[in-house]
Order: sequence, then C-alpha cells, then structure tokens
Amino acid sequence: MVFTGSLWTTPQAQADFRVCNGTQNLVGVAIGYRSDDGWISEGWWQISATSCATLIEGPLASRFYYLYAEDAARGGRWGGNVDMCVAEDEFKIVDVKNCFTRGFLRMGFKEYDTGQQSSWMVQLSDSTEVEEGQN
Repeated sequence: MVFTGSLWTTPQAQADFRVCNGTQNLVGVAIGYRSDDGWISEGWWQISATSCATLIEGPLASRFYYLYAEDAARGGRWGGNVDMCVAEDEFKIVDVKNCFTRGFLRMGFKEYDTGQQSSWMVQLSDSTEVEEGQN
C-alpha cells in the first residue's frame, strides 16, 4: 500500500517545517536534509491521527528537504526515490552512504523543493498529492 502526501503552506504559519497526519492512524515520520555536517536523516516523530508535528523549528536553512513516513497500523508508506539511512528507534544519522554496513536501514525519501520559503507544511493523507507554496 502506498500513500501520497498533500503539501500546502499558510501565510500565517510560523517559520518551520511541519508534517500533519490526515489519516486515522498513528504515523512515524523521518526527515532528511543537507547541513554543514553533510547529509542528515533523523526520526522518528510519532504523529497521532489528525494532528501535526514540527520537525524543523525556525526559518528553513535548506531549499530541499526529504520525507519518509510509515502508517503504524496499516503498514502504508509515504516515500520517494532518494535513499537515506534510518534506524528502528529514534535516530540522527550523518551521511547517506553505506547504510547497511553501518547497521542502519535504507529507505526512499521524497524530495520537497521549498524554494526560498521560510516555512513548509506537508499533509499526509490517503488522497492524491497536491502541492502549493506561499511565504
């Protein structure tokens, strides 16, 4: 089962990267981004049904962010074709190479181009993906 993520931003939103869970199940979310230390992937944020979580606080420092999520109850996934490392438990991993040899799993993250916006929101749902952007 594969799900899609709807994406939207609001002009009044605080500067951050948020993920909202529009499903009726608990969702685990991981994010990836480029920092001064190199590629970083981190997770898991547990987002309850019909609620939101802030993954990055403050104005966004990167243009591109990467997201991977799993539905805890139904096993569905939101992902893409950008491979990054994840762990079974809470993690913050530097670098995206050699995931298996370093004891991690490799998952496909979806890329989000935030342009030069200071905040971004992704809505996870069972419906088709719609992308919009506003400052």
